[in-house]
Amino acid sequence: MSTPGKKPEISSMTYEEEEEMKHDIAKIRDQVQQVSLAQKGTEAKMDCLKKDVEAKMDDLKTELKTDMNELKKLLE
Repeated sequence: MSTPGKKPEISSMTYEEEEEMKHDIAKIRDQVQQVSLAQKGTEAKMDCLKKDVEAKMDDLKTELKTDMNELKKLLE
C-alpha cells in the first residue's frame, strides 16, 4: 500500500522573517563552533593534566620503592 504524497506547504514567512531566521541560524552555528573549539581546548588541557599526574605518580612509586629498599637494608 502506498501513502498519498504530501503537498508542499506554502511559506507564510515574510522576506524579513526569513532573513532574520537565517541570521539567527548563522549565530547559532557560530556559537556551536565556539563551544566545540572550547571543548577541544578543555580536552587538550585535561590530557596534559592527566600526563602530569601520571608522571608524578610514577615518580612517587620510584621514590617509595627506593625508600622501601633502604628500610629493608636497615632492618637486615
